[in-house]
Amino acid sequence: MACLTQSKLPVIDIENLKPGTESWMLGCHKVRDALEEYGCFMLVSHELPQDFKNEVYTNLKTLFDLPTETKMKNTSDKPFHGYLGPFHTRPLYESMGIEHATTLDEVERLAKLMWPSGNHQFSKTMHSYANLVSKLEKQVRKMVFESYGVEKYHESFSDSVSYVLRMNKYRPPKPEETNLGAMIHTDKDFVSILSQNQIDGLEVQIKDDEWVSVEFQPSSFVVMATDAFMAWSNGRIKSLRHRVVMKGKEDRYSIALFSFKKGIIQIPEELVNEQHPLRFKPFDHFKFLEFYAKGTKYADERAIELFCGI
Repeated sequence: MACLTQSKLPVIDIENLKPGTESWMLGCHKVRDALEEYGCFMLVSHELPQDFKNEVYTNLKTLFDLPTETKMKNTSDKPFHGYLGPFHTRPLYESMGIEHATTLDEVERLAKLMWPSGNHQFSKTMHSYANLVSKLEKQVRKMVFESYGVEKYHESFSDSVSYVLRMNKYRPPKPEETNLGAMIHTDKDFVSILSQNQIDGLEVQIKDDEWVSVEFQPSSFVVMATDAFMAWSNGRIKSLRHRVVMKGKEDRYSIALFSFKKGIIQIPEELVNEQHPLRFKPFDHFKFLEFYAKGTKYADERAIELFCGI
């Protein structure tokens, strides 16, 4: 199977757009079109300078270099929010979550678990990163709501959004191991925004089931649509199937900011019509996450179709 280049993905710059202007509305439609057609796009951000990005990933390496027993202290009662160590089906991968990462106290709470005296540099850097990306997530979400003409729901929706910063490490495979760092899946949050260090590995499935190898541009993120976003849009938005394939001999680090809505996600009535009959019932976002974590046999968008599909 030949993997193609990132040039197949839409590249969108949403910075310096002012709501209510013609350029804003044009940007809204570009974002919506990309998520409907591809399930993702490359977001260029001039607020992620290389020196800050280097600092972020230096701190990430410091975190994952800690002993396993230390990292395992990061637990959560919510699925996929705490530490995930290597497993026989994913031996190359480990991951660490920070719930409410836009709040400095929560980042410092993790730092105090990991280091006896905390780690001011880690806390400051990861908190700044989470706030930078959460602003981008909120803008992307607002632009989609406006493009669909349902912006009146956005403020109340935003009031119930929480964020998880998911930090990931993929080591290179040993000769006898698979090079699959993460199996084919779709994300279960609302909007995922991903960055990485200099090591590629992300592959996404776009139109006509074509797999594309993503090459990140400098100061860029990949914005991914998810199962919950697909359901909210009544199936208009494409939940992105993706995987990680390790091909080199260096560790790959990535960070995903996941947004979750507390309570019920309701499909706007404006998105239901004869051409788009209702496809999903209202659903509790975290109950869907629990349903998925309990072991549905599907890792892709079929999970939410089982959970609340009509």
